[in-house]
Amino acid sequence: MSPFDRYLHAVLVRAEHEAREDGSSTVEAGHLLLAIAGEGHADTRRVLEPAGLDRAAVRAALDREFEHSLSAVGVSRAAHTLPRPSGRPAHPGMGTSAKLVLERGFAAVPRKKDLRPGHLLLGVLTAEVGTVPRALALAGSDRAALLAAVRQALTDPT
Repeated sequence: MSPFDRYLHAVLVRAEHEAREDGSSTVEAGHLLLAIAGEGHADTRRVLEPAGLDRAAVRAALDREFEHSLSAVGVSRAAHTLPRPSGRPAHPGMGTSAKLVLERGFAAVPRKKDLRPGHLLLGVLTAEVGTVPRALALAGSDRAALLAAVRQALTDPT
């Protein structure tokens, strides 16, 4: 098993845990970003840390995006007590946004053996619409600067 395969496995296991904690039946891009931030690999850490995006900050950004989305349809989280998810699925499946993350990340290299952890982060950050881009915008993160930092990190030999 290659170092990237071990990293990908660890991220997917952690993302599945994040999805279960959310009561989600699917692993989505936000869960992958939480897992990437939580894994703390040097390639991704040197992009996320300067932007103030550790796991706790990503969780806060995703929570803020959820509240913002609720308010867009007239629901205030402060005014209503939302029920906790009814159950935690044993094994959440891969959701569409997570599959797209993997596709975009893998497509960034001509050969699988060239994959690095930054490619997975690139797959997350290249989404132009969805929960993650909205969460990053609400957190005041510059997605274009993050993308540039990931691409720069990927050009650095390691």
